[in-house]
Amino acid sequence: MAVDVATSLRRGILVLQALGSGEALGVLQIARLVGQDKSQVSRTLKTLAEYGLVDRDPETRAYRLGWGVFALAARAGDTRLLTAAEPIVRTLAHSLGERVHLSVLRGVEVLTVLSRSTSRAIEASGRLGRAVPAYCTSAGYALLLDADVRELLAGVELVRLAPNTPRSLDEVVARVDAARQRGYAVADEAFETGLLAVAAPVRDFRGGIAAALNVSAPKFRLDARLEEAGSAVAEAAASLSALIGSARSEKLSV
Repeated sequence: MAVDVATSLRRGILVLQALGSGEALGVLQIARLVGQDKSQVSRTLKTLAEYGLVDRDPETRAYRLGWGVFALAARAGDTRLLTAAEPIVRTLAHSLGERVHLSVLRGVEVLTVLSRSTSRAIEASGRLGRAVPAYCTSAGYALLLDADVRELLAGVELVRLAPNTPRSLDEVVARVDAARQRGYAVADEAFETGLLAVAAPVRDFRGGIAAALNVSAPKFRLDARLEEAGSAVAEAAASLSALIGSARSEKLSV
């Protein structure tokens, strides 16, 4: 029985990994990717769907990762970071009147783990639990400040998503360098047309980058307040860094 459970668990993990690209796949495609029998994969998908870990399109009958996976991912991070960040994210969103995100780096992507909206009718979309490319986002640039950008992003296809999406690694490096000099990162229609965003790194007690605070808004509204928003997000990130740094230092000294 234990062997059967382990085999089923392994199959489930393989299926989730196969769907990790975000592309919708049919049962046969998934079975080929994981090297498993179609009937076994079909049963695994049915179980995963029951728990919301995969979703099935009723028309195409193809599967995607379900929101349950992203919800788990959002809760799997450092709870101290999330607890300390929540009031800071809320205050920043209220003071600027724009959506604020807290994001972490996962491989070559940025995962939003906390998001706060505003009462505005038009605002940036929420991305809680959603992974987006690091190479074309302000949070990505902030999270890459201490990284070897060329090494980390080597082999990553720089898909053009908006008018100012970087076309080369040299452009990505230049934007990260600019963020380092400015004190905050800027993504001006790099990820989405009409979207302007600023971000700053949140550092842990060792000085390493643990997360990034990001403010995203329609360009027509944020453009005139770019410096104000950049300074505000950098100040908020510094405050959060101090909070999580002191909390962890106190814990280590006990």
